[in-house]
Amino acid sequence: MTRAATTNQVTLVIPVFNEEAVLPELLGRLTALFDKHPAITWSALLVNDGSRDQSAQIIRTQSARDARFNLLELTRNFGFQAALAAGLAQASGDALVTLDADLQDPPEVIPELIAQWRQGLDVVRAVRRSRQETGARRAGMDLFHRLFGRVADFPIEANTGTFGLMDREAVDALNRLPERNRFFPGLRSWVGFTTGEVFYDRQERAAGEPQQTLGKLLRYALDGVFSFSYLPLRLLTYTGVFIALVGFAAAVFYTVRRLLNIETAPTGYTTLVTIVLFLGGVQLIGIGVLGEYLGRVYDEVKHRPLYLIRRNPTEATTPRKV
Repeated sequence: MTRAATTNQVTLVIPVFNEEAVLPELLGRLTALFDKHPAITWSALLVNDGSRDQSAQIIRTQSARDARFNLLELTRNFGFQAALAAGLAQASGDALVTLDADLQDPPEVIPELIAQWRQGLDVVRAVRRSRQETGARRAGMDLFHRLFGRVADFPIEANTGTFGLMDREAVDALNRLPERNRFFPGLRSWVGFTTGEVFYDRQERAAGEPQQTLGKLLRYALDGVFSFSYLPLRLLTYTGVFIALVGFAAAVFYTVRRLLNIETAPTGYTTLVTIVLFLGGVQLIGIGVLGEYLGRVYDEVKHRPLYLIRRNPTEATTPRKV
């Protein structure tokens, strides 16, 4: 079932953190995209996630020049996922497109997403056909996508990220999810709705340095695993059962030898130390995994807001929808 022609308000939600080097090109390419498709009512909500450079001023200047661009400022750096959640909560429109500010996800693909949405799809994921990253960063991302599809209890499309389109109804459903430790591709899949895909080639960063460090990416990967998989807990159970069975088998073996008066060699110091260290290591790993889950439970029960919005004194108390 296709959507009516009157359903044409599309809002782009773009988290921004220290992106002054790439913002001029991003804003220029978005302006060209908007002008090329005048039948669509465009708007872009750029969420300043506590940038320490001139990112907010660049967006503010563009907003004063072109009303299709809007700035949402958070009080500090809450992280990419929180900034994305803030944008989705504040943005209006019949469809919302989420993408990064670094232009690795080309805005020129957005009309393809909209075309799929007009055919009746509620969620359109942009799937990476290829990507330009190299080195440890590329290897880590490839490894994560390969393993995550195997360990996740809920099926999530590989090689997908923030880039994609969601219908208003799907966004409203996503906004009702209260998680603090958010993994957006997983949450987008979890809400369901009719889903389609558009394939594209992920580009190199247009300018500047990546703002997502390897540490932040690792944290993001752990959020994905611990939010959508119980496998780490199950592995602890399986490991404990295996060690118990090995211990039981060894006890039976030596008991039988003793009953049959078969001489058994005394256990040496090296063997004893090895066993103790192995069991101690397994226990510490188990405590660490439990700690990861418990820490996330602790974050949830505190019920702190996921983000705080900086309000301009001239604005109303409730930030306006864009």
